Amino acid sequence: MRTTAALVFLRVATSSTTAFTPRSVYPLAKRISSANSSVSMTATKRVLVPIADDSEEIETTCITDTLVRFGAEVVVASVKPGGDLVCKMSRGVKMMADIPIDEAVGQSWDLVALPGGMPGAEHLRDSATLISILEKQKAEGKLYGAICASPAVVLATKGLVGGGATCFPAEGLRSKMSSPVDDDVVVQGNVVTSKGPGTALAFAVKLGELLYGEEKAKSVAGALLL
Repeated sequence: MRTTAALVFLRVATSSTTAFTPRSVYPLAKRISSANSSVSMTATKRVLVPIADDSEEIETTCITDTLVRFGAEVVVASVKPGGDLVCKMSRGVKMMADIPIDEAVGQSWDLVALPGGMPGAEHLRDSATLISILEKQKAEGKLYGAICASPAVVLATKGLVGGGATCFPAEGLRSKMSSPVDDDVVVQGNVVTSKGPGTALAFAVKLGELLYGEEKAKSVAGALLL
């Protein structure tokens, strides 16, 4: 008899990461462009990672796992109707969110980070609750980011990113963007964008660096053998 179990995100202890010496290859991405960010660095950071059916699982896992290693409190929220927490990701892996997206409303988030995947990015775009959270992040000058299809499908279509950002290098996505660039990770003030699964670790470490600083980012990158 075949059974299917949902994957539950576990909170990973972060103390072990400080024992590793970072490698000289940091920063990770070969091409990372950035502008100054106004995000302040304090001890405790709260991160919201929204997911849907057909979200990209490599990107989701890279974001959540890496930021937990930085010491962040990472909360995964499902945008599925009816409060369903189990999402079937783009390659069939099942992941269980911590909360439905409605429970994220009214909370304070230091970062909101969107994985890509199609049509997962469209499901994120169609969540009015998530868009209101992102609009609040923008209005308050707080950090938010997206990778793969989501910079084009979510951020660009909702007026949440300007020209010069990056996304998955498919013409159907790039055509939604204003003057897209080919950099792996792009930081524009408080908005961070990235290209896809192969740049997901670089994206996550850059997000962690913006939250916790360069020295912590070097430590985490070293622990990941990057």
